[in-house]
Amino acid sequence: MRNKKSRPVLLTVLTVAAVAILGYRAVYAADSAPAVGTTASDFTLNSQEGTPVSLHDFRGKWVVLYFYPKDFTSGCTMEAHNFQRDLAQYQDKNAVIVGVSVDTADSHKQFCAKEGLNFKLLSDADHKVSEQYGSLMTLPGKKLSARHTFLISPDGVIKKVYLDVDPSKHSEEVLAALADLQKEGTK
Repeated sequence: MRNKKSRPVLLTVLTVAAVAILGYRAVYAADSAPAVGTTASDFTLNSQEGTPVSLHDFRGKWVVLYFYPKDFTSGCTMEAHNFQRDLAQYQDKNAVIVGVSVDTADSHKQFCAKEGLNFKLLSDADHKVSEQYGSLMTLPGKKLSARHTFLISPDGVIKKVYLDVDPSKHSEEVLAALADLQKEGTK
């Protein structure tokens, strides 16, 4: 008989294995992701502090809205660390980082504390925002946010969409795109 404590570990291992075997494209509807040039849909979710945060709260700033599968997993931790490492560069470019996953606000709070993260992580426990942004993976018995990113302009327009994200170099590519978009805006 299995130990009850091993069950969450087993489910996490099975989830990671399923994503690796099936691939992200097989388990989410990328064709439902909002397109470049469209207005980003507003939403309100609770942050790691348990307070409501809305997308419109960031009007006037660039927003890096990134969806990720799960707190405390290797790829998600690497991606978050890289955003944190580059946070000052984003701030210099008038940009904020906002992460979304289906984990609870409490899980986000623990993740931020353990990993030293100083940007907003939002809880999409009912999956509605992940689905709205075409960023919901459905696995057997489980739904997770897919690793997608939307770069949103200060006036709320989606300027860049990333559906195939390599967490090890994603922050650098978003910073480069942000710099290019800001240069285009000054021409």
